[in-house]
Amino acid sequence: MGIVLYKHNFEAYRKALSMLDKCGKAAIIHPTGTGKSMIGFKLAEDNRDKNICWLSPSEYIYRTQIDNLKNSCEDYEPDNISFFTYAKLSNLTGNELESIKPDYIVLDEFHRCGAEVWGTGVEKLLSCYPDVPLLGLSATAIRYLDNCRDMADELFDGNVASEMTLGEAIVRGILNPPKYELSIYSYRDSLLRYEKRIAGLHYEDQRKKAYNFLEELRRALDMAEGLDVIFDRHMTDKTGKYIVFCSGYEAMQEAILRCGEWFGKIDPEPHIYSVYSEDSASDSSFTGFKEDSDSTHLRLLFCIDALNEGIHVKDVAGVILLRPTVSPIVFKQQIGRALSASKDTKPVIFDIVNNIENLYSIDAVREEMEVAVSYMHYADCEAETVNESFEIISEVRNCLELFDKLEGVLTSSWDTMYMEAKQYFEKNGNLNIEQGFVSQTGYPVGRWLATQRTNRRKGDPSLDAERIARLDAIGMDWNYAAERHFNKGYEKAKAYYIEHGNLDVPAAYDTEDGFHLGSWCRMVRNRYQEGRLAEGYVEALENIGMQWDQVFSRKWDFYMKCAGAYYEKNGDLNVPIDYVCGDDGRRLTEYHLHDSEDGTSTKRATDKAYRLGIWISTQRDNYAKGRLSKTQIAELEKLHMSWDRRKSRWDKGFEYALRYIREHGDINSVPAGYKYDDFNLANWIRAQRTSYNTGKMAKERIISLEAAGLIWNPQEALWEKGYIHAKDYVRTHGNIDVPPHYVCEDGYKLKNWLVNQGTRYKTGRMSETQQERLEALGMTFDDRVGKTGNMIA
Repeated sequence: MGIVLYKHNFEAYRKALSMLDKCGKAAIIHPTGTGKSMIGFKLAEDNRDKNICWLSPSEYIYRTQIDNLKNSCEDYEPDNISFFTYAKLSNLTGNELESIKPDYIVLDEFHRCGAEVWGTGVEKLLSCYPDVPLLGLSATAIRYLDNCRDMADELFDGNVASEMTLGEAIVRGILNPPKYELSIYSYRDSLLRYEKRIAGLHYEDQRKKAYNFLEELRRALDMAEGLDVIFDRHMTDKTGKYIVFCSGYEAMQEAILRCGEWFGKIDPEPHIYSVYSEDSASDSSFTGFKEDSDSTHLRLLFCIDALNEGIHVKDVAGVILLRPTVSPIVFKQQIGRALSASKDTKPVIFDIVNNIENLYSIDAVREEMEVAVSYMHYADCEAETVNESFEIISEVRNCLELFDKLEGVLTSSWDTMYMEAKQYFEKNGNLNIEQGFVSQTGYPVGRWLATQRTNRRKGDPSLDAERIARLDAIGMDWNYAAERHFNKGYEKAKAYYIEHGNLDVPAAYDTEDGFHLGSWCRMVRNRYQEGRLAEGYVEALENIGMQWDQVFSRKWDFYMKCAGAYYEKNGDLNVPIDYVCGDDGRRLTEYHLHDSEDGTSTKRATDKAYRLGIWISTQRDNYAKGRLSKTQIAELEKLHMSWDRRKSRWDKGFEYALRYIREHGDINSVPAGYKYDDFNLANWIRAQRTSYNTGKMAKERIISLEAAGLIWNPQEALWEKGYIHAKDYVRTHGNIDVPPHYVCEDGYKLKNWLVNQGTRYKTGRMSETQQERLEALGMTFDDRVGKTGNMIA
C-alpha cells in the first residue's frame, strides 16, 4: 500500500513537488506533531531509483522517525536514503561530499542550518550540488535568538510550499485540542515588583486601592492549592508517561528531588528518567523511558531542551512545563511533545509558570486560533473549522481576576486609557495596535482595546453607546482579529510599495513599529495559493502591486527595468527572442570564458546577462493564459507591449532548443529527426552550424547559442554526445566496464564509441583534453586498449 499521507500533508506534498519542479526549492513549515517527516519519506518512496540525501540535527531524531515510518507503513524500506547529521556533514571532505551524488536533498529541522558550523557544512553541500532539488521541513523558519533570521528566505529563496501555525492545526482538527492546566509555583518576585509600582503612584486613593488588591492577591496565592493536589486532580492517566521540561540542569535536579512532594499522591515510587545532553541519542535514559511498558507506575522524563524538536514519544499522556519566560517557538515545541496527528486522545498540558506575568503565555496560541477561524470564515471554509477553542483550567482563576483588577487600578480609569488610545490615534492616524502594545507612559493600550472589542461582542453594559461612539471617533476597528491583521498588513504593504516600488519584502522584514511585514506577505501569498484568501483581499493587494509568485516578482522588477531601457531606445517591445542585455538594458556583444566542471574552458554569456527576448515572449504566453495581473498588464502596455505571439522560425527553434536542454540537459545530444510540434529541431541545429561555419550568423545569435552550450564543430559535438553517455554510465554503475552489447536507453551504442576512442588514441587523433576527460572516468589507454578497446579501470 505504501505511505499514505494525511490530507494536510498530501496537499503540502503536492505543492512542494510543483515548486521543486518549477524552482528547485521548497520549504514546508508545519507545527510539531503533524507528521511532516512523512512528506520527506513519501518523496523517497516515490523516487526509489533516486538517492535521497537526508540531513537532520541528530541521529536519534532520524531513527525515531524511521521507527514511526515502520509502524505506519510496512511496504517501504528507505534504503535509498543517505543519512547525515548536520555535525557529520560539516566534517566531510570535498571528496566525501562529491561521493554522495544526491538526486534530492532533504533538510529536516532546516532552521537549525543557521548555526555557524552546521550552516557551513550545508553551504558546502549545496555549492557542490547547486541543481539538486532541495526540500526543507521544520516547525518554524525563524531563529528568534539569532536576529530573527528567516531560514526559509536564506535557504529556499522564500519558496514556502505550505505553512501552518499550531493554532491553525488545532482549529482544523489536525491536532487534538489539549486540556490546558495553568498554575504557578513562584510569585514572590512578582509581588515585590508590584509593590514598587504601587509606591510610585501619584494619587493616595489610587495607591490605597492598589495595595488592597495586592494584599488580597497575596492571600489568594498563599492559599492556592499545591502542585501535589493539582497533579493528583488533573493527571487522569495515573500510570502514564509525562515529559517534564526544566529551565536548566540545576532546576532539573531540584525538580527531581521534589518528585515525592509533587507526585506522592499519585505514585510514591514513580519511574524517573532524565535527559540533559545536547543529543538525546547519547543518553540511554531516554531509551529506557521510551521502552518502559510498566503500566502500574507513573513514568516521568525530566529534560532541559533535548526534546524540543523532531522527536515524538509514543503514548505520551502529557507534558509539564516548569518554565521561566521562553521564546514562543520553544513554548510551542514543548507543548507539541503531547500533540500528534495520530492521536485520538486529548493530552494534558501542565503549564507551571514561575511568575504572574507569564500566566498569559497561552494567549499566543489562542490568538493564532482566532486568526485561523476568522480567515476560514472570510474564505468560506468554515467546514474545516473543527475546534474554535480548547479547555483551559486555571487553578489560580481567582488570582487572575485579582491580578486583572490590580492592573486595572495601576492603569487607571477607562477615561485615562481612552486618552492614551486617542493620543496614539492622533499621532498614527489609526488604532492598528498589537495586543501586547504598551504606551511610552506604561499603559497596556493594546490589551485595553482588545478588551473593548470583547466587551462589545459580549454586550457588556460597561461599554455603553456613548463609549462606543467615542471610540468610533478615534478610528476604533471592531473587526475580527484576522480582518484587523489584514488591514494593518495592507497599510504597511502599501507604504512599503510606495517607498520601494515593489512588494518583494524580505521574509524577516519588520516595520519600525515591529509589524512582521515579511511574514505577513508570505502568509497572504500562501493563502492565495491555497484558494483561501477572500476575493476582496486579492483585488486590494493586486491594486498595490502584489505578485503572488514572490520569485517571479523579483525577476519581474528587474526585467521591467530592462524592458523600459529597451523601449526608450527602440520605441517598442518587439524584442528579438535571442536578445541578451546587461544591467542597463543594452544588448550584449561579448562573453566571458568560464571553467566548466571538467576543467575545460567553455564560452558562456556574461554573469550579468539577462535574456530579455525570452522573458518578453514568456509574458505574452502568460497573458494568453490569464496569468498576468491587471497591474502587470498595465505596466507592459505603458511600453506599447504587443500581445501578438507570432514568432520567426529562428525564435521558435531557439525556444525549442532551450526546452530540449531543460528536458535532456545538453543541446548537442539531439537525435537525428527529433521534432517538437512538427518542428524538426535536429535539422534546425544543423542549419545553425552551417550558418556559423559559413560566416553568415549574426553575432547576437552566436552569443545566445554558445550560452546554451552549442558546439559548432559537428565532430566535436558527436564526441561530446558519446562522452555524456559514458559519464552517465559511470555515475550509474561506478565504472567504465561497458558490456559488449550494451545499448543506452536512447539506443546509443556506447561500447562502439568507446572502442573507437581506443582507435583514435592509438592513431594519434585524440586531443590531450579528450584523453584527460576519459581518464578521469576511469579509462586506461595502452596497447591493449588500442587493439581491443577494453576499458581497464
